[in-house]
Amino acid sequence: MNYLRKVLPLLICVGPLSASYAIPGVSTDTLTLTLPDVWNRAASHSRAIEIRRKGAAAAQEGILDAQMERLPDINIAGSVLGATNMPVYENGLSAPSQHDVIHVLYSAGTDFYLNLYNGNKNNLKVKENKALYQMALIQQDQTASNIRYQAASLYLELQKSTIFRDLIQKDIADQERQLREIQSLNRNGVVLKSDVLRVELDLSKRRMTLVQIQNDISIASQKLNILIGEPDEKIISPVSPTEVLTKDPGSYEECLNMAMDHSYALHLSEQQTSLSRLHLRQIRANVRPTVGLMGDFHYGNPQIMLYPYNAYWYSIGIGGIKASFPISSFYHNIYKTRTAKMELEQEEEAHRDQEDHVRQQVREAYLRYRESLVQIDVALVSVDRAVENERIIRQAYFNQAALITDLLDADIQVLQTRFDLEAARITAQDRYYLLENIIGNL
Repeated sequence: MNYLRKVLPLLICVGPLSASYAIPGVSTDTLTLTLPDVWNRAASHSRAIEIRRKGAAAAQEGILDAQMERLPDINIAGSVLGATNMPVYENGLSAPSQHDVIHVLYSAGTDFYLNLYNGNKNNLKVKENKALYQMALIQQDQTASNIRYQAASLYLELQKSTIFRDLIQKDIADQERQLREIQSLNRNGVVLKSDVLRVELDLSKRRMTLVQIQNDISIASQKLNILIGEPDEKIISPVSPTEVLTKDPGSYEECLNMAMDHSYALHLSEQQTSLSRLHLRQIRANVRPTVGLMGDFHYGNPQIMLYPYNAYWYSIGIGGIKASFPISSFYHNIYKTRTAKMELEQEEEAHRDQEDHVRQQVREAYLRYRESLVQIDVALVSVDRAVENERIIRQAYFNQAALITDLLDADIQVLQTRFDLEAARITAQDRYYLLENIIGNL
């Protein structure tokens, strides 16, 4: 970001500012963290990851629930009932005679049913819940990877602003020394007062840039604090980068092959296709017979199952095999099957579309990463040339062979090229982590 150009319109009426700037109400307490430290804290405090973790745990319980459906259904029941006398109307609706009955009825019993075959629906349900559990795990890993990239991006942004702050502070100190030299020349009548004013105005612009950078550091720190569970007022101090990157992603073909094997988006698409395939099999199972073992044991009083009835306790047990075949499913299932086939074809096409999307993402991220490495080399050359140009212009100015505007432009070019170099280094790292996130390795 070109900080100098952004603040130029703001400095028309801005006077000299202090080189050190403190934000009111913000704590100066700092916490030095490396990027792995930030990743660990983000993984521990991220609400998004915790949500996915709970979802995976619930999906795992769903597998156990589906497996429990294989066990027999067992019921136990009992009752105590009271009955009145039974009026018998022998002569029409008037003057009925009362037929004495057994007034208290007791009943207790149990029954069970063990499914032997129902079109393999139970096994398909278990497979469906296992697929949902795998999807939950993939989503959990995908969320963790996205959080890692988000944390890395915020950390690198904070690191860039910190480097910019150090550069602008050093540059302000250099400009203050140059101002004192020009003021001395002005007192000796060598340069005009306008040269002093131009340098002072340019120094004010740099101080305003420092204010903006320090605000950027505070904002980036708060964003990172929210992600890692620290108070908003905590100032995160990133470690100084020792090198641009520690790993080489390899060739484009290697990155693409790895993405085809590890991409979270592709794995989710595969699981979704598997679910559609299982759904089709479940619908087709509706036209298959159901077979199961059944049993029933009953204990009660009075005995009213067989004539003559009596007021004695009795028990009876029944057991056997129960089979049924849903004839109506032949016509009820026609359009359900067609719909499931269309949904499966849709998911298969969506999976191929996802492959195209991942391939495009990998290529774009890879080329942008390589582009950022070239940008670093260009920025290094630009810094060397800007420094040499500034040295020549400075020497010419103090020899009264160049204007103050030329010197100030040369100074700004040096600062801007150094900003560009550090920004290119940070951008290269950010694009590397983006590529790793797309591949599925972050």
